[in-house]
Amino acid sequence: MGESVQAEVMMSFLVSEELSFRIPVELSYETRDPYAVRLTFHLPGDAPVTWAFGRELLVDGVGRPCGDGDVRIAPVEPEPLAEVLIRLQVGSDQALFRSSAAPLVAFLDRTDKLVPLGQEGALADFDSHLDEALDRILAEEQSAG
Repeated sequence: MGESVQAEVMMSFLVSEELSFRIPVELSYETRDPYAVRLTFHLPGDAPVTWAFGRELLVDGVGRPCGDGDVRIAPVEPEPLAEVLIRLQVGSDQALFRSSAAPLVAFLDRTDKLVPLGQEGALADFDSHLDEALDRILAEEQSAG
């Protein structure tokens, strides 16, 4: 079994320009799936929703706009490391979250201490768990959609 890093961050769920509310978001990273991070959003009245995407996307998104498709991450201001917007999209539906960059950077620093960025493929057991990780990601995507 692999090692993991977890954290909880409070984010603002931006429903509209006039309406937003704070929700807890669990961040997780596991060595058995070293390229991905998972964010589990706890929206009031709904079952938790988990999104998995590349750790490098989150690393890059804290400092500059990045991402194509379903996940886009960008600093709120031109000055990096203040606040970050995370846009998640499925079809025409989208959700927008705003977070302080500091707890995201602290979480990413802990993941980097566990598995340095760029060294993910060096994990001895990664290849043996690749199919399992891909099956799990596909199952999560199907259950979310």
